[in-house]
Amino acid sequence: MRLGARLGRHLGGGDVVALEGDLGTGKTVLAQGVGMGWGATTRLISPTYVLMRRHQRHPDGLELYHIDLYRLGSIAEIEMLGLDEVIGHPKKVCLVEWPERHSGLFPDERLWVNLRLLDEYRRSLVFQAQGTRHQAILDSFRQEILGL
Repeated sequence: MRLGARLGRHLGGGDVVALEGDLGTGKTVLAQGVGMGWGATTRLISPTYVLMRRHQRHPDGLELYHIDLYRLGSIAEIEMLGLDEVIGHPKKVCLVEWPERHSGLFPDERLWVNLRLLDEYRRSLVFQAQGTRHQAILDSFRQEILGL
């Protein structure tokens, strides 16, 4: 949650964060932290059954979309939801759980986070940035967290 909150402070319009990991690795908890740090006016909860939830922040009116691709089986379903109009949009931030199910949906510019369960209390998070904007986000985040 705390790492997510710190990451959320670095995100702006057009940013895409893909959260990959098995059930129970903490994708939604990380997303909740991102929402808090980003300044969402509502608490992020799992979008598993509704597939996509929209959150706002004041005063800039940017939107954060929390998306779950687990239940989407076809490109037709993705098109029906209009995800291609949301992901990478310059006025929207996107957090996507289960991105590996439809990896072709993502723009070249993105931050990919792989979460792994180490034990009941510990997780491994591996961050991979693609593109200059997301590399800058990762560099700033790393500096804040590790001082490197």
